[in-house]
Amino acid sequence: MNNLLFLLLSSVSIISALLVIFSKNPVYSVLFLVLTFFTLAGHFAIFLGAEFLAIVNIIVYAGAIMVLFLFVIMLLNLNKESEPTTPMLSKISAIVAGGLFLLVLFAALTNQINAPEALNSKAGDIGMVKKLGQVLFTEYLLPFEISSVLFLSAMVGAVMLGKKDLKQG
Repeated sequence: MNNLLFLLLSSVSIISALLVIFSKNPVYSVLFLVLTFFTLAGHFAIFLGAEFLAIVNIIVYAGAIMVLFLFVIMLLNLNKESEPTTPMLSKISAIVAGGLFLLVLFAALTNQINAPEALNSKAGDIGMVKKLGQVLFTEYLLPFEISSVLFLSAMVGAVMLGKKDLKQG
């Protein structure tokens, strides 16, 4: 049953990812990307036991970022007449870069033959919130606190930039 579910989720994920690339309409590409994120969340939740990562994937990527992408695409109002023509050299260099990326990916995956055994040894608590909190507040406490101070200073800076100057106006 798990193998059938894995094959179903993987095939839907691969097909929707290919449709993201080859779809002519950018809105359809974004919707297929949302479907891809949902299938990846299914992989996280079902096979890795990482329910927290699955929910965060759905909320952050499929929810917030994809809405932003859709907003930008609809705001730009892309059509065939406004699209600039790309030179042949750019197309050839993109094909070469993609081929090199696939070569590196294939080389990396052939060296990871024993990866499923390594995943199964830690699969019990890899994505649970309790384990994430323990690691975050013990091993990564200093980077977590530094990032929170950076976020706070960014929020204060955004408020100061957005605030009207009362003396001038």
